[in-house]
Amino acid sequence: MRLTSARPEVRGPLSDEVIGLCAAQGLTATAGQATRLVHYLELLQRWNATYNLTAVRDPEAMRIQHLADCLAVVAPLQRHRAGGRLLDVGSGGGLPGVVIAAMLPAWDVTCVDAVGKKVAFVRQVAGALPLPNLHAEHSRIEALKAPPFDVVTSRAFASLADFTALTRGLLAPGGVWMAMKGRVPDDETVALAADVEVFHVEQLNVPGLDAQRCLVWMRPRAAT
Repeated sequence: MRLTSARPEVRGPLSDEVIGLCAAQGLTATAGQATRLVHYLELLQRWNATYNLTAVRDPEAMRIQHLADCLAVVAPLQRHRAGGRLLDVGSGGGLPGVVIAAMLPAWDVTCVDAVGKKVAFVRQVAGALPLPNLHAEHSRIEALKAPPFDVVTSRAFASLADFTALTRGLLAPGGVWMAMKGRVPDDETVALAADVEVFHVEQLNVPGLDAQRCLVWMRPRAAT
C-alpha cells in the first residue's frame, strides 16, 4: 500500500482537535506535529481495514484510546530526560512509539514487533509523515540485536517480570523501563526479579477515557 507524504504546514479542524488533546495534557503541539498525528491516525485507519493492526476501528475511539492514551506518556518521558534512545517493545501499529517520535524529536525511537505487517506499517509511516527519528525492527524481542537504549517502554506487551527479563540486555547503563499499564499492577510488581526495582508509579489522566492508566517506572537495582 502506497502512503503519501504528510504536509505539516496544513492545519485543519482535526489538527486543532489534536492540539486541544495535547493542551489538555499539558503539551504544546505545533501545527506540523498535530498534522502528522492526524495523518498517522488516517493511515492507521486505512491500513487497519486490510491488515488488522488494531481492534479499535472507530476514528473517534482511535483518537481517545490510542492517541490520547499515548500522548499521556509524553510529558512524563520529557520530565525524565530531554532525549536519547527509546525502544518500544511489541509496538504493533506504532503505539506509543510513533506518538513519542512525533512529539519529541530529540528522542530516537525504535519500534520492535514480531509481526511483519505491523513493522512494515511503521516503516511506511516513518517515511510518509516524515519522522526521521522513527525506526522499526521485525524481530522477537529476545532476538533483537541493537545498541542499548536509555528507555525501554511497552504498552500492554507482557507482565512486568517478562518485560524486564526479555529486555534487560537492551537497557543502557543508567537506563530505565517505562511500562504503560491500566490499574496499578501490584501483583506484577511483587513478581519482579529481585534485581529490578520499581522507583515510581505515576498515575495518568487521559482526557475522554473512563479508565485507569498508570506508568510503572523501573530500573536495575543497585548492587549492595
